[in-house]
This record gives sequence, C-alpha cells and structure tokens, in this order.
Amino acid sequence: MDTDALTAGLLRELRATRPYPALSLTMPTHRTAPDNVQDAVRLRNLVAEAVKRLDADPRVSREAAAAIKAELDRAADEVDPRRALDSLVVLATADEHQLWQLPRTAPERVVLSDTYLTRNLVAAKAQTRPFWVLTLAADHATLWNGRGEGIEVRETGGFPLTAPKEPPNPQREMRSGDAPSKFTDEDTRNFFRAVDEKLRAVLAADPRPLYVMGTAPALSLLDDVGDSAKAAVGRVAKGAPADLPPAEVLKELRPALEEGARQATADVERRLDNARSGHAFAGGLDEVWAAVREGRVGLVAVEEHFQTTVRVTEGHLEPVPEGTVQSADQQIREDVVDELIEAALDGGAEVVFVADDCLAEHGRIAAALRF
Repeated sequence: MDTDALTAGLLRELRATRPYPALSLTMPTHRTAPDNVQDAVRLRNLVAEAVKRLDADPRVSREAAAAIKAELDRAADEVDPRRALDSLVVLATADEHQLWQLPRTAPERVVLSDTYLTRNLVAAKAQTRPFWVLTLAADHATLWNGRGEGIEVRETGGFPLTAPKEPPNPQREMRSGDAPSKFTDEDTRNFFRAVDEKLRAVLAADPRPLYVMGTAPALSLLDDVGDSAKAAVGRVAKGAPADLPPAEVLKELRPALEEGARQATADVERRLDNARSGHAFAGGLDEVWAAVREGRVGLVAVEEHFQTTVRVTEGHLEPVPEGTVQSADQQIREDVVDELIEAALDGGAEVVFVADDCLAEHGRIAAALRF
C-alpha cells in the first residue's frame, strides 16, 4: 500500500490496541539498481532479528511467535522491488500482515508493542503534502490529485467536467456584431457555476491545499461566479487544454508548489514563535509529552527522523543508552515519539513534520499549546 491509502479511518484502525505483540518493521529502501540489491538482504536480516526478539520475549507464546513468523515470511515474499520507494514498513500480528512502501526514508528497526508503529506512515503522508489542482478552460475542468513529486487525473466528485456543445447562433452574432467572448457567454458562466459547486464539495470532503491553472479570464470568471477557488494557495495563469499531460501540468505548477511549501514552513515557524511569545510553548520531548498527556497541545512539530528510546520514570521521560529495547515492565519505550504523535492526534492536535535540525535548539520536537 502507499500513502494514498492512508485515510483517517485506516489510521484509527492501525492505532487500535491489539493483543501483544503487534510487530512493526521499518527499513530504508532504494528505488533503483544496483542499490536496491541490498534491500532484500537487509529485509531478511531484519526478519531474522524480529524472530529472535519474538523467541526471547517471555510474553510471546510459541504459537504466536510461529504465526507471526509465517506472516513475516509471506510479507517478505510479496515485496516487489520494482515498486520500491524510499522505505518499507511491515506490520504483522498472528492474524495479518500489511506492506507499506513509502516515499520517505525510515530508520531500520523492529518494534514489539500492543499497537502498530504508525509514525512513519503519518510522516510519509505529511511529507507528500497531498494537494488538489484544478485546470480550467472555457469548456472543460479537470481535477488532479497531487502528492510529492507526482500528479494524476482524479475522477471524483463529477470531475472531469465538459461543457455542453452549443450550436452556433447567427442571430446573436448579428445583434452583437461579433461572436461573443466565451467568458461573457451565459452558458459558460453556468458551466463555471457547476465547476464551483463540485469543487466546493470535493474540498469539503477532502480538504487539501488547492492550486488552480487556466487563462486569466478563466480564473477571473471562476472567482466571479463562486468562492470555492478564492482560497487557492497558488494560481498559474496559463492555458490548460484538456489533453495537457501530467508532466507539463507539474512543470507549470512547480514555482507555485515551491512557494506553497515555503509558506507552510513559515506558517509553522510563525505559530511556534507566537506560542513562545504567549508563554504557550513546549520544547523537548519531556515537556511536549507532558503537555500532550494533559490535552493542552494544539500543534506538534517534530523533525522527520527524530527517534529515541526512553525510560518512563514518575511521569517523566529519561534517555537510555542506545540499543536498549522495550522491557517487560513497559517502562522502556522504544519509540515514544510515535506514541506521543498518536496521543496528540487522538486529542485533536495538528501534527506536522519539519526538516531535520529545524528544531535542534528545542530538542527536535516542539508544541504550541492551547492553554
């Protein structure tokens, strides 16, 4: 599966508590040869490590260990190197397994817990920054699904739309002295009203940043007949023929997409700055952890590759030596960042991932508090 499949409903399902152990395996992968040759070897080694962990864990019965090993073997056989991206996530219990190929790197690790490790899935979804693109002309409108470096036509919500073909009207042309402008014609205005209505419904069902592309008269008319596109992050005033290929759409959009990414980063920085000024800021893992547990967090910003193992002592988090694994008493947490993100999301907070070192002075994780 890829990040397009990661809906809010599926995330809730993945975060659900399961009988121990729910096994999560993550590793970096390579998209092309010859580098991807090593991926199969690394996966076999990680599966072997997982089996050793299962066999050594007194909480795991022999039957459960054997069942999970069988699921891991099936998952390894299903990996298609031709579809490899930047990381692989394998989730397995005694009854199921899932494969996720993600367009962002992930560290190499095996985690046994009572929930799946979802942080890398959430991070990949955030990193791809899904967005909508509407390409528009007088007689057609196409909706595109964008994520990361890719874009594709999305047939949803009534899109793509094509205006009805109207026969020439010589009497109207005689009255006006010329053929009327397409963008002042009432039939075109009605078509654009239909585009506006359907676009509004799509954005309500799946809110994302919106980019619009079309000639200046087309963009102006869309704003004139409705308001669905007025909050677009970026606009590209260029003709958009119905058969415009994805690569050309992406090329024309590139400056607007880059500016949109800069605006998003600046917005996170602004919100954290405001939180500091208003004494509503938490920085560092222990502070953010405490604020999340108290339900006070509105925004969590975390560096993409931040991971750590800690010991929970009297409600606080203490670092432990590298290589320490989860203990039977549950005081050692192998990926407390994932646990924190799950709790923040469940509490209604927004979680965003930022580039490494952006939050170095705050312990690689920070939060803006509601109160």
